[in-house]
Amino acid sequence: MTRTVLEAGGDGWAVFGGRRAHQVVDHVDLRLDRVTEGFWAVVAEFEGPARAWRFAEVERYRAPGGPPMWRGPRAGEWTTSLDRAAYVEGVRAVRRAIRDGDVYQVNLCRVLSAPLAPAAGEPDAAALAARLSAGNPAPYSGALHVPGGGDHPAVWIVTASPELFLRIGDGWITSGPIKGTAATIEGLTAKDAAENVMIADMVRNDLQRVCLPGTVEVTRLLDVEPHPGLVHLVTTVRGALTDATWPAVLRATFPPASVSGAPKHAALDLIASLEPVPRGPYCGAVGWIDADERRAELAVGIRTFWWAPEGGGVLRFGTGAGITWDSDPEAEWAETELKAARLVGLASR
Repeated sequence: MTRTVLEAGGDGWAVFGGRRAHQVVDHVDLRLDRVTEGFWAVVAEFEGPARAWRFAEVERYRAPGGPPMWRGPRAGEWTTSLDRAAYVEGVRAVRRAIRDGDVYQVNLCRVLSAPLAPAAGEPDAAALAARLSAGNPAPYSGALHVPGGGDHPAVWIVTASPELFLRIGDGWITSGPIKGTAATIEGLTAKDAAENVMIADMVRNDLQRVCLPGTVEVTRLLDVEPHPGLVHLVTTVRGALTDATWPAVLRATFPPASVSGAPKHAALDLIASLEPVPRGPYCGAVGWIDADERRAELAVGIRTFWWAPEGGGVLRFGTGAGITWDSDPEAEWAETELKAARLVGLASR
């Protein structure tokens, strides 16, 4: 599919869903109902805002072959917002809140950072996307780069997300929450299954707010999905969408249930008290909206890198785990290490 360029100006590019978009011509806050035509790339930060960039030209895209020329930070330069002792204590704090009846489950996360200051301009997001595509293929991979200094808000993000947040098409809205992670199928536990069912129930409740009564259903329950270096438990929930606008859909579903907790508002309060830095696009949403075709696909912003120019330049990556009463603090720390190891290794030199 190729659209004719009707508007001039703008810059930046995006690659999502087998399409490459060029030439930013507009941007919006998704809380406003202005996404009515055209192709948009979306990044919704966990704490907000939710933004979309409209592109004038869209074409079919196949990733180029050959070795990607990405040059990332040194492997030993990564630091974490919560070290092992702090993360383990955070898990214990969540378990105390569960014991007291404040929450049932909370996703506790940490953000890894490393300095990355190119000699000129900004890092090559396309090169990192190619590196991840070759070394860690993911069903909802993508990238968006709008350089700073232009007419539109800057953004630099590369994702290898395995998790579907929302897919819209043919009158249906679908979500595929992940809960349960292990190195092998044998490593998945009863705790993983119980947590997945709990989060899937939250997703059902969220979708019911924007779906026709009686149409929300679980179509896949506790499927095991293999990914490079690990496996996940995935449940799929869908419903017949009403004529809800994007602001209404986001109010009903965001942030994603699988990376917040239950009950959602109480979990978010606890997350804010335990995590020392904002998550940003990590655990938010990344993807695309085709308003002309009334289709969209947003991934949960996990296994995701983002870059900012502050301090000369810094590359970030988030990792976390879902905490329940049955959680072992050291095992949850190990899960965050497992989720980060392969991707951070690919992004490092």
